[in-house]
Amino acid sequence: MINHTLAVSPTKRSGRFLWWLSKHWLLAFNVVWGVFVVTPWLAPVFMKIGATGIGNGIYAVYQFVCHQLPERSFFLFGTQPMYSLQQVGAVWPGNSPDILRQFAGNADFGWKVAYSDRMVAMYTAFWFAALGFGLIRRRVPALPIWAYVLLILPMALDGGTHFVSDVMAGQNFGAGFRDTNVWLAQLTNHVFPASFYAGDALGSFNSWMRLLTGALFGAASVWLAFPYAEAAFNEAREAVDAKFKRLSWREDQMAPVLDKKSR
Repeated sequence: MINHTLAVSPTKRSGRFLWWLSKHWLLAFNVVWGVFVVTPWLAPVFMKIGATGIGNGIYAVYQFVCHQLPERSFFLFGTQPMYSLQQVGAVWPGNSPDILRQFAGNADFGWKVAYSDRMVAMYTAFWFAALGFGLIRRRVPALPIWAYVLLILPMALDGGTHFVSDVMAGQNFGAGFRDTNVWLAQLTNHVFPASFYAGDALGSFNSWMRLLTGALFGAASVWLAFPYAEAAFNEAREAVDAKFKRLSWREDQMAPVLDKKSR
């Protein structure tokens, strides 16, 4: 007997994969994104245990998604979770961003996470929001564009003013208006300690702004995009279901004819 199923099996296989992806796209995304979020935290672990090749490889890959400036990054296995530009400068020569970003840490400082505190907040919030979306995916409407713009505006302002501050500082990198925040101290009448206004240390104004605005950006992005993705994958699954039904009907109609020919 001639096997007449070989002609349609590739179509069935691709259709089944598309159907599975359309049903489990959120799970697949969260697994892949989770690896992306967690991997930068493994860089200091590998550096600590002496697997510097793997650690440096992670730093090299993630430099394409983050500036990796040490004074704006978390450190593991050191005496502090973050270090000031002055502390880094005491052990790492050079004051330009291109040189500073090359400092991954040492045995005394510990080793930096492979992306900055803003990226930690943004990418982790995106992941947590995606996980949360799985619980309410059928009950949450897409965020309106105008609302999304309002929610990401704080990060645009914070990141934009940091960029302008760094450019204006020029050779005096680390002494810009967003590094000293004299304007904020005057605006608040110095109600907070000096450590809150100046620098990037954990708990400072700059640190809080990067963490909060990054998290807001990540969560808002999921709220905007994922309801549309859910609708698109549902449509894809319905299309595959319809295609399988047509294919099944066609096979049922052709089965008697093919059976006679094979005898």
